[in-house]
Amino acid sequence: MDIRHITDRYHVSPQINPEDAPAIKDAGIAMVICNRPDAEVPPSHQSDAMRAAVEAAGLRFEVLPLTHQTMTPDRVAEQAALVAQAEGPVLAYCASGTRCSIVWALSQAGQMDADAILDATGRAGYDLSGMRPTLDALAAGAR
Repeated sequence: MDIRHITDRYHVSPQINPEDAPAIKDAGIAMVICNRPDAEVPPSHQSDAMRAAVEAAGLRFEVLPLTHQTMTPDRVAEQAALVAQAEGPVLAYCASGTRCSIVWALSQAGQMDADAILDATGRAGYDLSGMRPTLDALAAGAR
């Protein structure tokens, strides 16, 4: 398990395993968001199996599968709403954590400076510098 800190409230991770759920709870996480489509993983790691393990550990579990094609403004807003509703820190996971970082970055455009967004994801090991034009455009549209 490789939990990476983006903010005090939002963390990302590459694929987690069902047996990681107690350690995730021990790390102070309140909610887990699965951003990985079931088609990408074997049955042992699909959302139903992960939900059973995560909920058995006493954590909230949400599923919002994302691909580059499905990362629409509505889906970005849905992820942000899930994070806002969480009763504590959130761990979002996908294959590498990149999609979870991208959806967070997009949700912060217009609320945070692009440098701060890119710095936060960069410290977590995700170089999203290629997103700067998109973040700047979204921020300009939010004004």
